[in-house]
Amino acid sequence: MEGAADSDTPVAQRSATDRAAALARLLHRDCTRLLELYKERENFLSHHVPDGERLVALGLCPEALTTAEQVGHVRSALRRCKELLECLITREVEEMGEELEGEYESLRKTVKDRLGHLVHSTAALLENGEGGCPPSPPLQCTEGQDEVDDSFAAKLWTYRVLLELIHWTDSASQTLHLFQSETQGQQQQLL
Repeated sequence: MEGAADSDTPVAQRSATDRAAALARLLHRDCTRLLELYKERENFLSHHVPDGERLVALGLCPEALTTAEQVGHVRSALRRCKELLECLITREVEEMGEELEGEYESLRKTVKDRLGHLVHSTAALLENGEGGCPPSPPLQCTEGQDEVDDSFAAKLWTYRVLLELIHWTDSASQTLHLFQSETQGQQQQLL
């Protein structure tokens, strides 16, 4: 009987890329649904689109040239989004006084778990873990606390975090699809 496939083989790499791309697509749908649930809960936001700069800026690292570098760039943005989501969860739990168990809260936990898995999966796709941006300093949930002290500002901040999740999971989905296509093309050339 043959041994388990080596994780560095082209087939294993393609399979890992396929799974990461599928996870990014699923996560994007989950994030979109999470925003819909939030807008249902905070119905006054349904006609309001927050303006302002992105919470997760493209300038996290120098312009990515190769697709692998773009995967690293997106991974860095996803890590920052995960930190923002963790802050959001902490603030919402503090605001409510306890963790609620509704569809929104359940999906929010699923998004957090899948986002962590996607960050890990994209790191595994990069050779030797390289190709990513240098780690950003850890996000302090108290940063910008003055901006979200009042309830309305806190709700807009939450809305903006959810929009960031949608943006970056879509970007991850597109980048991983391109990476997947390039990887498959390179493997076919080797055959």
